[in-house]
Parts: sequence; C-alpha cells; structure tokens
Amino acid sequence: MIKALIVDDEPELRELNRSILEKNFDEIEVLACLGSVNESVEFINRHKPRLIILDIRLTDGTGFNILQQIEPYNYALIFVTAYNEFAIKAIRFSAIDYILKPIDESDFCNAVERALSSINSTKLPEQVETFFSYYERKTQSRRIVLKTSDAINIVDVCDIVCCKSESNYTTFFFSNSTKLMVSRVLKEYEEMLSEYGFFRPHHSHLVNLHYVTKLDKTDGGFLIMKGGKEIPVSLRRKKRLVEILENL
Repeated sequence: MIKALIVDDEPELRELNRSILEKNFDEIEVLACLGSVNESVEFINRHKPRLIILDIRLTDGTGFNILQQIEPYNYALIFVTAYNEFAIKAIRFSAIDYILKPIDESDFCNAVERALSSINSTKLPEQVETFFSYYERKTQSRRIVLKTSDAINIVDVCDIVCCKSESNYTTFFFSNSTKLMVSRVLKEYEEMLSEYGFFRPHHSHLVNLHYVTKLDKTDGGFLIMKGGKEIPVSLRRKKRLVEILENL
C-alpha cells in the first residue's frame, strides 16, 4: 500500500480529497488528513508518507513552509491551490503536479496517477529547488523541468533555442543540438517563457530571441537561428516581431 497524507485547512476539502482517493485508488491508504504546518511537519517526519497532497495556503503558514522542513524529498507531491497566477507559474516551471480549487474529480485522479508514476523519481529535490528559485526569486537565472515519457529533465532556460508544436506535444531544441518532446501544448510554454526573451512568430513555433541571427523578409518571412535553423514567421505576427527585434 502507498501511504498518503492530505494537508488542507478546510475540513470539508480534506474529506472530499480522502473520499476521491478511497473511491478511485485501492493501492493508496490515507494515513491522516491534517490542517496546519506544524502538525504536518511532525507527522511527515514520523510516518514518512509516500504521497503528499498539499494545500498551498494554510491557517498557520503555507505548504511551502512544510516543504522547507521535511527534507529529504522521498515522496510524490501534488499541490492544491485556488488560482494564483504567480504560484501556478512557479509550479509549472518545476513540473510538480497541481490541482485547482474547486476540486474536479477527473483532474484530481489524473494528477494522482501522474504522481504515482513518478513516485520513485530521484528528481524531486531538483524540482522543489526549481520551484523555490522561481517562487522566491532567488536567482536571475532560470531552470525549467521537462517531463518526457521516460525521464524528468531539468534544463536551463537560456539553453533552449526554440520549441515546435506537434499536435498536443511540444519539441524543445537546445543549443547543444539535442531535443526533447514533452506532452504539453506550446501555448503553455509560451505563457511561461515570454518574460525570458521568447516570442511566438508562428502558431507552431516559439523562439528564444537571443538565438536569432537574422529576419529574412522574403517569401513571407522567416527567422534564421544560430546553427542555421529556419523558423517561419506569420504575416499577422511579423510587425510585432520587427518591433521587438529593433529594440533588442
């Protein structure tokens, strides 16, 4: 059995989360449902659950305060939060699973299944570090966690040359000529990376402007990246792209 802990300061939500787990996951045993930072830290250190479903806002602090006190990170983790754009962006950068309030049972179960599939991952410490570096603005450099079908990859944003949309997948191309395919849509990464010098010149492409060497205006227009890769530019986005490039 996989031992689980639910941390939420709302009693009705704790019970809702428990009921969804018990209804859908026979392999999970809910050890406790707690509502505060202090009791959760003490419980985790003593009982060492393998799955923690963690609300971000608690009456005596935050779920992040718990994470800061319970190393090593040898468990699977799911955040639960009401919509908070900055917190969610930090979570997305770290690729830690999260559930939005109000709880949707299908979304909840999907998040649990993903968490269970990576329960033995050795990358959680780096994912949590990536989360905190973004959330607390510890550094100007930025790393992002990319989950592929067979690995969890932590990469420097500055090493990403461009991204290409392929249906519901996004392929990342890196400065060392390697690439990764991730099962998330390009729009999500556009929202995450736009503040780090990325621009979407075409509906299928997202580029790191630091790697652009030339905008060729022939044949409708295309960008030439360092290394020679060519990226198409849509007519609708060309004017804005020219404005950005002129001000680099």
